[in-house]
Amino acid sequence: MLTDEAVLELKTRIKDRLDYSGSVTDEQLTAIVEQTVFSWSSSRPLTASELASLVRRLFHSFRGLDILQPLMDDPTVTEVMINHHSEIFIERSGRLSLLPAAFESRERLEDLIQSIVASVNRVVNESSPIVDARLKDGSRVHIVLPPVALRGPAMTIRKFPEQPLTMDELVAKGALTGEAAFFLQQLTKAQYNIFISGGTGTGKTTFLNALSQYIPSDERLVTIEDSAELQIRSVPNLVSLETRNANTEGKGEIAIRDLIRASLRMRPNRIIVGEVRGGEALDMLAAMNTGHAGSMSTGHSNGSRDMMSRLETMVMSAAEMPVQVIRKQIASALDIVIHLSRFRDRSRRVTEICEIVGMEDGEIEVRPLFQFEEEGEEGGRVIGTLKRTEYKLCHTDKLRMAGIKLEEEVTICP
Repeated sequence: MLTDEAVLELKTRIKDRLDYSGSVTDEQLTAIVEQTVFSWSSSRPLTASELASLVRRLFHSFRGLDILQPLMDDPTVTEVMINHHSEIFIERSGRLSLLPAAFESRERLEDLIQSIVASVNRVVNESSPIVDARLKDGSRVHIVLPPVALRGPAMTIRKFPEQPLTMDELVAKGALTGEAAFFLQQLTKAQYNIFISGGTGTGKTTFLNALSQYIPSDERLVTIEDSAELQIRSVPNLVSLETRNANTEGKGEIAIRDLIRASLRMRPNRIIVGEVRGGEALDMLAAMNTGHAGSMSTGHSNGSRDMMSRLETMVMSAAEMPVQVIRKQIASALDIVIHLSRFRDRSRRVTEICEIVGMEDGEIEVRPLFQFEEEGEEGGRVIGTLKRTEYKLCHTDKLRMAGIKLEEEVTICP
């Protein structure tokens, strides 16, 4: 078995052979790695596959993500969770497993982390130990360093497919029904303001990507994210904005709130805020209430009604406003809330599609238009479907303005 000491020895030999006076191409680096490995292994009983694996690992340690590179190249791996340098978990098909490989040292993991954050002009250190970043392929990276991370540097990588899933593919996977997908398609085209809620790992970003494919291609769209993850390819007139952390002197921070305010001067038809977690919820609601119909966002919650309470709390963290005023702002800004859940069989599905009807008795009235009904379990898979409720869409003014007619009776609004 190849030891970490052997890998370190080989890396040192390769470094000694590199010419730093000029750039080294991938082909030149590969040749140096192969020569070093073959020379070192001449007296060691290694198979051809072991030699090839060692060459790839050493090459990736200089040009890629070290032992993580094969995981990034593996389309079946959806998430990589590094608890510390010698403990790495991966997710495949919703199942977690411990990776037999590990970084040879804590210092090597720290070097890799600094390389990742530097590539997107971000900073992470002891004084600022938490950061969000992204890789070149769009994968989301979250990093926590000591002293916050007690066992050493921790890093979580959420991978996204090269081609974002379409709504038809989500229907085929059972995430929602064709009827619900068509309903959402019509609402998106008619510029209803839509909010997607759900827990961690329920597929909010994936669903937002799929829903954005229904946005007419002749509109102008501005996306705002902490770390750019959205893959919107159906709208050519697109501006993507990303937040910036403060520098080492504590200056230069650009938050989501700043970007939302800046986006209002870019003449967008719609604004998409990747995720709201705090005071930026107030600016998002203001944008939706000031002529940017068809805007979208996501947030963490346990349900559609719970999302309303969370939005209240977020807005209150940004401004001292009466609760009733906040609720009226939410009820006026949002039209539709879509809630996603992750089931015990690890499937991700839409469990609610609700309409924000307005205010009743001082509370935001949330009416379910579609709800998931579980019908049992078969072969370890949850059986159920997203079904229409007794309620029909109440506010149809945007549909009429868009020239879209749904073949259904309309509930009388309060």
